[in-house]
Amino acid sequence: MKMADKSITCKDCGSDFVFTEAEQDFYREKGFENEPVRCQSCRQSRKRDRVSNRGPRTMYPAVCAECGVDTEVPFQPSDNRPVYCRDCYRPRNR
Repeated sequence: MKMADKSITCKDCGSDFVFTEAEQDFYREKGFENEPVRCQSCRQSRKRDRVSNRGPRTMYPAVCAECGVDTEVPFQPSDNRPVYCRDCYRPRNR
């Protein structure tokens, strides 16, 4: 079903923006049920604000399962899963 471009008013800045047919197809393919309510500029601004307000990550001590070096990881290590330092993890993840 072919859809036409749709004009939407941004709920943050009040400007009108176009929700294109291609964007509508993308939303439908991803299973998104709601149309966007913010323009691209306001969406990017909100994303930047969320990232900058996140604060420092909690890091947890661990021992690399491959080389045995002490390292820190951004998640609570589990006893039944191996943890790798940055140098050992990179080649495994390629």
